[in-house]
Amino acid sequence: MFIDSVKFKISSGKGGQGCASFRREKFVVKGGPDGGDGGKGGDVYFKVDNNTDTLSWYKGKTVLKAENGKQGMGKKMTGKSAPALTLTVPPGTQVIDADTKEVLLDLLEEGQEVKFLEGGKGGLGNVHFKNSRNQRPTYFQPGLPGETKEIRLELKLIADVGLVGYPNVGKSTLISTISNAEPEVANYEFTTLTPKLGVVEVGEYSSFVMADIPGIIDGASDGRGLGIEFLKHIERTKTLLFTIDVSNHRTIIEQFKVLKEELKKFSVELSGRNYAIALTKIDAYYGEDLTTDINEFISELDLEVSNSNEFGFDKQYPYYIQDLTMNRYDKNKPYFVLPISSVTHLNTKSIGYALYEFLGKNK
Repeated sequence: MFIDSVKFKISSGKGGQGCASFRREKFVVKGGPDGGDGGKGGDVYFKVDNNTDTLSWYKGKTVLKAENGKQGMGKKMTGKSAPALTLTVPPGTQVIDADTKEVLLDLLEEGQEVKFLEGGKGGLGNVHFKNSRNQRPTYFQPGLPGETKEIRLELKLIADVGLVGYPNVGKSTLISTISNAEPEVANYEFTTLTPKLGVVEVGEYSSFVMADIPGIIDGASDGRGLGIEFLKHIERTKTLLFTIDVSNHRTIIEQFKVLKEELKKFSVELSGRNYAIALTKIDAYYGEDLTTDINEFISELDLEVSNSNEFGFDKQYPYYIQDLTMNRYDKNKPYFVLPISSVTHLNTKSIGYALYEFLGKNK
């Protein structure tokens, strides 16, 4: 089960109490104090593990607590310190204060391990309280309490490219065609109910990560549909790939404008992210003239059809791509507008190479 948000209370361990003890030796009637200190309470750590991709382990848990330190003992023996409680999370997890909404930790890298709560210090045994006026103190300290916080864990997937589009526009088919992801694919809306990640191999040694999220519908920013719940999963992506269905009853430009507006309502910063456009389902087009429709869309964006073909784009249909030879990318324009078909594999290989090049130019 994919879980990307959980809330619970977490506590480090309390320190063990000190010990009130006295030496017991032959021929010594009143031995001096020898009570040891209490052990330290368990710390709480967060650790990033690439082998986890969901927060489902935490579902239903309301309280997590590290163990307490053990009590001190006689003969000045310190109590055993408690082991740390290590919470494993997927990369991209944020630890948020449930009360203030402050982001306390942003856990991104595999193997990253951060101490979150300090365990309580053990109390001192009575051996520390002997003085000239009190040779046999009975006082010892209790252990200090641990720290407690109510937190929310939020998972935001980390990907290089995030797919954005209406439901049933071919996002899942595209990611399954060009990557190793295996999303459910069917001809009905909201096939994708959870975000998916896929690794797109480019050549023998290069790759990038693509994220597919549930489709966005009109009014998504006001809570309609499923997509808005998962838009946070593309907040970390470097590039957005708008997928627009040319077989849809809406015009290409209308679909694009609505998607951009819904993104802007959710996050102005996200709507200004580097982007490209894939015109999907070329094979299912039933209009009068696909070439004319694509030309009109490119023109509506104040762009011109390109002749450049360094990535092997199929010239059967018009397309647009920015010239990055001078490493100058215009953020106000898409990197490319490219017709594709996951059924006939039109430009599905080329789009991977183009996206990889784009990511490399904008690191």
